[in-house]
Amino acid sequence: MRTWLPPLLVGVAILVLWQVLTVAAGVPSFLLPAPSAIAEALGDNRSGILDATLATGRNALIGLLVGIVAGIAAAMVAVRFRLVDGLLGPLAAAAAAVPIVALAPLLNSLYSTTTDLPRRMVAAIVVFFPVYVSTVKGLRQAPRVHVDLMTSYAATGWQVTRAVRLPAALPHLFTGLRIAAPGAVIAAIIAEYFGGLQHGLGSRIISAAANTAYPRAWAYVTAAMLLGLLFLTAVVVAEQFTRRPRTISWRSK
Repeated sequence: MRTWLPPLLVGVAILVLWQVLTVAAGVPSFLLPAPSAIAEALGDNRSGILDATLATGRNALIGLLVGIVAGIAAAMVAVRFRLVDGLLGPLAAAAAAVPIVALAPLLNSLYSTTTDLPRRMVAAIVVFFPVYVSTVKGLRQAPRVHVDLMTSYAATGWQVTRAVRLPAALPHLFTGLRIAAPGAVIAAIIAEYFGGLQHGLGSRIISAAANTAYPRAWAYVTAAMLLGLLFLTAVVVAEQFTRRPRTISWRSK
């Protein structure tokens, strides 16, 4: 209760204050719809919202998985070979410095706008940098005594990485994933603003706002927030699972 009750109470208080202020002050819906209007729009458009959420979530998930695999693989190679580290470090920083609003239209022009490939590529690029940086840091902070012990056993560099460095890098990796997972959702939604298939949350938000259906637009925004929280929750659960103590059972013959 100490973990989930305080934020729950704060969230309820904000919603109540939001409802009271928008109704009492007569705030127009194009400025800020009331929570009750947004909830009504969620109920009236639940089928379309669910379809758009699944489309965006699928793109974000594929981009997240590709970015994770590429980031971890690049980090393992960079730690193993200093030359590769010198080459990948600036490239990863350059990829992180490119704005999504500049990258998404470029990828839409290079690849077909009738597929979700550009959006998945944008999500993968956004995910790559935090995963790469956090994994490299974790791999380099493996206990020296464990590395020396594996070396004394004549283990190869890849065996040391797999048995010692990767387990030691898990806390740093999950720190990067906490940033990368919601970032994949944000990247997928922003990429939908620049053309392509009109079946995701980003395109639905623009369409609803253009038609002055502001409560419905906020309903899609709410779905995007929930999708990002779902990705973050999955990372937190996976992190807790990796921290469980492992016991070895011995069976006597």
